[in-house]
Amino acid sequence: MEHDKPNKTFDFLKGEMVLIDKPYGWTSFDVVNKLRYKIKYYHKVKKVKVGHAGTLDPLATGLLIICTGRKTKEIDNYQARDKEYTGTIELGTETPSFDKETDANKLYDISAITNAEILATAKKFVGIQEQLPPQYSAKKVKGQRAYDLARNNEKADIKPVTVNIKEFELTRIDLPYITFRVVCEKGVYIRTLAHDFGKALNNGAVLSALRRTRIGEYEVEQAHDLFKLEEKLSLEQESSG
Repeated sequence: MEHDKPNKTFDFLKGEMVLIDKPYGWTSFDVVNKLRYKIKYYHKVKKVKVGHAGTLDPLATGLLIICTGRKTKEIDNYQARDKEYTGTIELGTETPSFDKETDANKLYDISAITNAEILATAKKFVGIQEQLPPQYSAKKVKGQRAYDLARNNEKADIKPVTVNIKEFELTRIDLPYITFRVVCEKGVYIRTLAHDFGKALNNGAVLSALRRTRIGEYEVEQAHDLFKLEEKLSLEQESSG
């Protein structure tokens, strides 16, 4: 694939699709803004279209598809493809954000939960189902991001959505931690899956780690390290100047 060639010279103004391995702690918009700045500086232009095909939470890592120029018209196409994630659920605790971005607000006793009960519960989450997006999400409510409202102690009026989880495989159980692999269609919130999984066990759960490993046929192993790509662009800028 073109984007996968390490020595490829990008034509960002005309349009490129670039695979990025999003760093931990960065928002998807952080990555877009960083690349937009570097592209404008590299090409000495004031404006360039840059967007991403599917948000990853700040505490998640993994595959992010970035489109520039004319390729931004293809973003919806990439967003529509199935996605694969790996991660870890922590049982026995709840947070307002359903992950580790916020502090625990409730703790549970997990001593009575068995591996058999956990495996049986996981099977209930495969297929088409209703899911309520988290209050701490990028979902827009009346023109505002839900997470902005949540951080101001305001509750967004978020409606349930219909999603499809094609595979939910538990790869290791070492309580309170459960590692998993998920394959799903667009629109699934893995944080909500973790939260609902805890509720189904009459307990609590948070998402403690998440990595997106695939979008359609594109895998994270093909992705550029953001900082190495930034260094490559800087070196090209120096050599061309």
